[in-house]
Amino acid sequence: MTLVAGIDSSTQSCKVIVRDADSGELVREGRAAHPVGTEIDPACWLEAMDNAIAAAGGLGDVAAVSVGAQQHGMVCLDSGGEVVRPALLWNDTRSAKAATDLVEELGGSKAWADAVGVVPVAAVTASKLRWLADHEPGNADRTAAVCLPHDWLSWKLGGSGSIEELATDAGDASGTGYYAASTREYRTDLLALAFRDRTPHVPRVASPNDKIGSTGSGGIIGPGTGDNAAAALGLGAVPGDVIISIGTSGVVSAVSATPTHDPSGNVAGFADATGLHLPLVCTLNGARILDATASILGVDHAELSRLALTAPLGNDGLVMIPYFEGERTPNRPDATGAMHGFRLQNSTPAHFARAAVEGLLCGLADGVDDLVRQGVEVKRVLLVGGGAKSRALCEIAPAILGVPVVIPAPGEYVAEGACRQAAWALSGDTQPPVWPKPEERRFDAEPAPHVRERYASLRELTEGV
Repeated sequence: MTLVAGIDSSTQSCKVIVRDADSGELVREGRAAHPVGTEIDPACWLEAMDNAIAAAGGLGDVAAVSVGAQQHGMVCLDSGGEVVRPALLWNDTRSAKAATDLVEELGGSKAWADAVGVVPVAAVTASKLRWLADHEPGNADRTAAVCLPHDWLSWKLGGSGSIEELATDAGDASGTGYYAASTREYRTDLLALAFRDRTPHVPRVASPNDKIGSTGSGGIIGPGTGDNAAAALGLGAVPGDVIISIGTSGVVSAVSATPTHDPSGNVAGFADATGLHLPLVCTLNGARILDATASILGVDHAELSRLALTAPLGNDGLVMIPYFEGERTPNRPDATGAMHGFRLQNSTPAHFARAAVEGLLCGLADGVDDLVRQGVEVKRVLLVGGGAKSRALCEIAPAILGVPVVIPAPGEYVAEGACRQAAWALSGDTQPPVWPKPEERRFDAEPAPHVRERYASLRELTEGV
């Protein structure tokens, strides 16, 4: 048996799975938690990865490994490869004004969409580099290389101390704001614009099945990728599939043969992990809306679902705008959450619970519409992530989204995709290996456009404070 490993270094934790390269059979797995925050010392990721690898039985007998990790972020290194400052994560919104400034300086959203397929928001690396240049110029001057979380972890896994050995893939690079997915090349002019005329070293972009290094035990290291591209690879998504992942954030993405250039900035024109494209919409608010609502009501998630399913579709007019942490799509970092339409008849725990589920789904449905406007075909939705464990969310989703919803068996699909990529790099084949797909549950319902229409009429009322 030839073993391969996939690592998922997400916002909240690190997961490692080990599979048979030929059959895809799960052999062992492990995990470790990450600290909470939007600014993290990368050494914490490394410690968690080491602990998760140990819990999974180590990599000594593993022939290949790849890393999938949270997208965007900013890891700055000095000329000796030491971390300059704690990494800023994707959900750190202090760079919101920097993003606005960058959009204006290049001539507007369309200029950015045309150039790299991505319009800067607080999450993207370019915006964080501008924030660093303006607020910590000394650290900016010390920055000899800038990379992403997965780049850094792959580099540390290989044991290299030279920043020249940093490598990434097109999927993760396309979220930086200075790499164009459509042409597969860095825009160093945009890097310099973001970083106030500084041009630090950036990782080389490896091909999807490349070998970028080796572990201490001699296993090869695949190129790795961002979490969304890894999840699409792990799910075996094809054109016509839209993936909605509800974790810390809410992400709507689709595999596409053609690049997208959305001047509104709602759709980010990312690359995927196979050489195709992954147009993507990301909302800042995801499963934690359900967490917060359950906490407010003093119930667990099972009871939250039960309550939500006892209220009627449309919730008797009670609507939640779930901008609890500001919002990324639409780009409103200072917005707040709100409830609209309270009446005596809908002032119940059941209505409050359903408002959270319907509000979360309406925001994601807006993302699906954004993809459709960019020419993306939608045949069905694959619903994954922690939010997919909610029975209410699964049952209500097809009515809100207007298409059948498929729930794959619970799994660590980012780690699965990284594992599949490792097997691909090991084989050297032109296509990734085909492993058995997970079991699926399908949910259907009559579309309920009136729910989304009421949500749309109210979402603009939410203001920052």
